[in-house]
Amino acid sequence: MADLARGHNASHQAGVLPNPDPALDIAREHNHEHLHHSANAEKGHLPGDHIAYTTGTTAEPGVIPPVDHSARNLEKHAVHDIEKSGGYYEAKEGSLGKESTLPRSSEEEEPQKRGFSGFYRKYRIFFHIFIGLFFTGWWVASVVIHRKDKNWVIPFLLWLCIMLRLFFFHAPITLVTKPMHFVWNNTGVRITSLIPEKLRTPLGASLSIVIIIIGAFVSEESQDNTRANRAVSLFGLLVFIALFWATSRNRSKIVWHTVVVGMLMQFIIALFVLRTKVGYDIFDFISLLARSLLGFADKGTTFITAKSVVDLKWWLTSVIPPIIFFIAFVQVLYYYGIVQWFIGKFASFFFWSMRVSGAEAVVAAASPFIGQGESAVLIRPFVAHLTHAELHQVMCSGFATIAGSILVVYIGMGINPQALISSCVMSIPASLAISKMRYPEEEETLTSGRVVIPDDDEHKAANALQAFANGAWLGLKIAGMIVSTILVIIAAIALIDGLLTWWGRYINLDGEYDLTLDLILGYICYPIAFLLGVKRDSTELRLVGQLIGIKVIANEFVAFSALQGLEDPKSPYLNLSPRSRLIATYAICGFGNIGSLGTQIGVLSQIAPSRGGDIARLAISALISGVVATLTSASVAGLVITNQSQYSS
Repeated sequence: MADLARGHNASHQAGVLPNPDPALDIAREHNHEHLHHSANAEKGHLPGDHIAYTTGTTAEPGVIPPVDHSARNLEKHAVHDIEKSGGYYEAKEGSLGKESTLPRSSEEEEPQKRGFSGFYRKYRIFFHIFIGLFFTGWWVASVVIHRKDKNWVIPFLLWLCIMLRLFFFHAPITLVTKPMHFVWNNTGVRITSLIPEKLRTPLGASLSIVIIIIGAFVSEESQDNTRANRAVSLFGLLVFIALFWATSRNRSKIVWHTVVVGMLMQFIIALFVLRTKVGYDIFDFISLLARSLLGFADKGTTFITAKSVVDLKWWLTSVIPPIIFFIAFVQVLYYYGIVQWFIGKFASFFFWSMRVSGAEAVVAAASPFIGQGESAVLIRPFVAHLTHAELHQVMCSGFATIAGSILVVYIGMGINPQALISSCVMSIPASLAISKMRYPEEEETLTSGRVVIPDDDEHKAANALQAFANGAWLGLKIAGMIVSTILVIIAAIALIDGLLTWWGRYINLDGEYDLTLDLILGYICYPIAFLLGVKRDSTELRLVGQLIGIKVIANEFVAFSALQGLEDPKSPYLNLSPRSRLIATYAICGFGNIGSLGTQIGVLSQIAPSRGGDIARLAISALISGVVATLTSASVAGLVITNQSQYSS
């Protein structure tokens, strides 16, 4: 809600310090009229529903060296955004509270009347009818062709989404939101109002614990998945929460609503994905789409190298090209306003449900499907303006999960795909809950309940092609930073291992196990393996602890290789019990390793060079939080899964 008295666009957050960021200065903000909405549709929107854009608030250097465009050229190409009637330079500044004092010509005041944008605005209903008829015909044809093999479901859902979007371009959204608000206000709000405010969070936490206990213990025992073992997993989950409360940066600022809802959502998602075929199919389909999108980068890699290079599955050729391609693709989505629209919706829903900002929610939701580097690029204009807690959460989300683009690699190694996908999805709410305990929000954010988008280079692109080129250049810079940072971090780890091994040989710590970081961390993780609910056998506890240590020091690929015994047919990991293998699979299914620090620092530092110091200071804490978020998914899996052999194969 705009605080007009102070000229400050205040958020809905409670108990946080006002943010002096100039992006929240109402005098710098303006709105863009939606190009597709009719006047009738606009009636269904409240003033706070509109995204605010700012000018003159980003001091970050541009991605592309500036080019001296003539004013006429800017004016000609400014209309580019599906969320805008005019271009970035033509919107009225200060439209949220103050009128701009800049002189404007009559042409600048009514940019929507010029060119194709004006023509489209006048006849948009016919454009929308044509689009609707086109996709309806496509959907009918798909139903006729695939009526027997059930492949009509996905086309139907796509058609339904398109039809609903076209419908609400002309009808107010209040047709849906008013009944929803009425039901919620007369059920949830009334019930909640009967409970004293101080008791709401404790009662909510108690109810969540009851739901988790019932969901975990009501199912029958199987193999070594006894109720006693499930109790250990539940106890471990509570220990992780207690430790993060004890080590929180500011315990008084922890929003327990976020923690309780996050852990409950993690458990519900686990039930939905692991105990229903529909849940698994939905997230498997999303993962397939992400893999397919990033897989298009292989075509470019093949063109500049050879097909044999792509088939090698080197990290350099299988990870870096998709990052470059995806960054360029996202800049085009920003150019057309699509990402801004999604961030706005996420901001409203997740602030209402979990009390987190839209930027955090977007990264957390995207990380399991596109990866830690690519997900941060989705909020590129916001990175320089993120609070410390938001930066911590953005990195934590990346560390807590793996990317859909490399799921196929681990599936090819023999890891159960359902276990991989469920682990990734379960880590979304877990990363939000754990990060907000470790580093609670103390500052006002730009995307909590409302969205303020800072100015950035992508808005200044003359057309989509330039936006794509700008993104490709940014992707190349980020890729270079990732490669160089990971190289030196892994080399530094090898140096430390070499020194430890040399030192250990003088006191006879050599032979079958050399003294290395992963060995040390493996023994440190011994009690962690116990808390996860691993079979209470000293050998299995040590082996699972070592896998966690390998994953943190090296990476999850090395850990999965060891778990599957790919390099050693006589590997002791092959003899793990089904429950221990299951928990180990979930515990190492994340990018939380020292090498990934290079990716996170590289991406975020390139996006916002001025925040490099903050990013480096928060990185270790975010890494620990991400690792623990992954471990909580392992605990929940130990609670939920009964047929362990099915998921541990």
